[in-house]
Amino acid sequence: MSGVAKGIVLAAAVALVAFRARSLTGGGAAAAFAVGAVTFGAGGWRAALVLFAFFIPSVLFSRLRERRKREAAENGKQGPRDAWQVLANGGVAAACALFSLRWGAPLSAAFAGAFAAAAADTWGTEIGMLSRQVPRSLVTLRRIAPGLSGGVTPLGTLATFGGAGCVAGVAALAGVAGFWPAAIGGVAGATLDSLLGATLQALRWCPACALACETNPHRCGTTTTLRRGLRWFGNDAVNFAATLSGALLAGALGAIV
Repeated sequence: MSGVAKGIVLAAAVALVAFRARSLTGGGAAAAFAVGAVTFGAGGWRAALVLFAFFIPSVLFSRLRERRKREAAENGKQGPRDAWQVLANGGVAAACALFSLRWGAPLSAAFAGAFAAAAADTWGTEIGMLSRQVPRSLVTLRRIAPGLSGGVTPLGTLATFGGAGCVAGVAALAGVAGFWPAAIGGVAGATLDSLLGATLQALRWCPACALACETNPHRCGTTTTLRRGLRWFGNDAVNFAATLSGALLAGALGAIV
């Protein structure tokens, strides 16, 4: 069996394990397999290490103190990741890995930057929800409900840097991209994620629960009304914009560093 074939088999195995662990829905597992297969096929084992540097910690952190995070996140999207969530976090990176076969180093840096942004956002969200401090809006600095997009805490901010640094470090050690382009792209992408979450992302209101939320209907089943932002601009669109911006900045820095 060739190296690429082995990588594709491993991608399928990882997606299946994540599905069995209820970290991914069926559609999410299929999307994860597609992202993994493209990454393995285009970038080989070195690119796969960067993918794992994002994926494995993200799954582990999602299991931290689940009860407390379920209570904190009742206002936002939760549960196993579906196909749209997986593609929003990994689709840009997979495309960059594929395009790097033609355009080389800058796209390799963009690949690492996209996953660094996804990791930075995921670490900041998952670890930040464990903070005992109430999150504040990145834009207004007012306190907001835990779990709503656009909120930041000191713990979550440190975790954001940790996520970007983890992926960037693995990318540098694997010889995929330089540390600083990927790390800077990752932090910038996660920062944009919080900025968009506090401004353009749809914020809704559940009249039955008297709570701000990001889903329609709310988890209680009640239809919600738009309070702020663009009706079509949800969390998945924000994540896509964050990974795309992280990729673009890392790719630009990789071309000049």
